[in-house]
Amino acid sequence: MVNTGMQLISFTCAVTGWIMAIAVTALPQWKVSAFIGSNILTSEIKWEGIWMNCIYQTTGHMQCKTYDSMLALPPDIQAARALMCLAIFMGWLSCTVSCCGMKCTTCAGDDRRAKAGIALSGGVLFILTGLCVLIPVSWTANTVIQDFHNPNVPLMHKRELGQAIYLGWAAAVILMISGAVLSSTCPLMERGGRYRRGYIGRSFANSPALAPDPPKPITSNSVPLKEYV
Repeated sequence: MVNTGMQLISFTCAVTGWIMAIAVTALPQWKVSAFIGSNILTSEIKWEGIWMNCIYQTTGHMQCKTYDSMLALPPDIQAARALMCLAIFMGWLSCTVSCCGMKCTTCAGDDRRAKAGIALSGGVLFILTGLCVLIPVSWTANTVIQDFHNPNVPLMHKRELGQAIYLGWAAAVILMISGAVLSSTCPLMERGGRYRRGYIGRSFANSPALAPDPPKPITSNSVPLKEYV
């Protein structure tokens, strides 16, 4: 009963992390304008995502434009596109596999070993999904920090970490922790069943009964004889 509750909680958290990863992919706030130096413009804020860049004005008006060429993008943005799309697909696959392996479902019948293996596979897929989210987010954050401290980069081109970066880190942590908990809910008996299955015990019920050894005669060499009057 405890494992079933842990599976439900970890699966719910994993689905939440997957939805957060989808939001991170769509949000343009990966890089935001850095207000440093003497030229400070507070009337507009520039956002740069992996699909588009937007300019948000304090009046509430916002204009967005998608990137014209994919090949002209920097390597971190190209890798982020590929890995985030892969993370969304793997998250969907993880949810499907985990649903089949949970104890509260009727998939795989009453075969506990099969359900435990499916649940373990779903947990591993969630961990891989978290890694696919963590890599592009951390790569982009590293690029932003390096450009910010690079004196050769003009002040108007310096950026800071946007909200999507922090949301991506949170999604990656939730996905990996939920996947680890989901993998650990498999009972030890179901994991180690193959070892117990291969053990062949000795059957004493069908073995023939052995006759007891006859008593040994007492000889004069073994026990000294004495005469009693």
